[in-house]
Amino acid sequence: MADINQLITNFYDTAIARDFARDFNFRLTQIQPDPSLGLSFDEKELVYAKTASIPGRNITNVEAKYMGLAFNIPGVVAYPGSGEYKMTFYCDKASTIRQKFERWSRLIFDDTNSSGNYSVPTRSAYIQMAQLGPDFSVVQEFKLVGVSVRSVGTMEYKMAEGTGTVQTFEATVAYHYYEVIRSGG
Repeated sequence: MADINQLITNFYDTAIARDFARDFNFRLTQIQPDPSLGLSFDEKELVYAKTASIPGRNITNVEAKYMGLAFNIPGVVAYPGSGEYKMTFYCDKASTIRQKFERWSRLIFDDTNSSGNYSVPTRSAYIQMAQLGPDFSVVQEFKLVGVSVRSVGTMEYKMAEGTGTVQTFEATVAYHYYEVIRSGG
């Protein structure tokens, strides 16, 4: 018998007991721009979210050398990708969601008169998302804090060669940090 208990039968038994996370069991549940902007997203609009991701979190490494040996000490936290968190949306036929992101962008900085609300986003500006189990119960819920829009992506049309493909667009936001607001495990 093997000394290490990682045989195919062990994997199979564990997979049966714990199952796997699936790439479609994730939802954006709320997008709330800074309330001072007077803009909000309706819950029904978020069913048009096509792709998004659970953010990452790193503890930086600080090296402290002593007598030629490098000691690795935990440093500060960093949120990779927090300056450009990307989401992809299906575009409804009236471009409602894309227009909201575009309006949000212009409320932050309007190039027609070089004005806007480009101050530090508050904690009241956030995106909430949920990782779901196979029965759509919440496994874990996240909140991106201090959200503000950075870019609204293009949409490409093919007038002469189009096939009727559903249009999508990408929206990019920045955030300060994220919180785990609910965890099932």
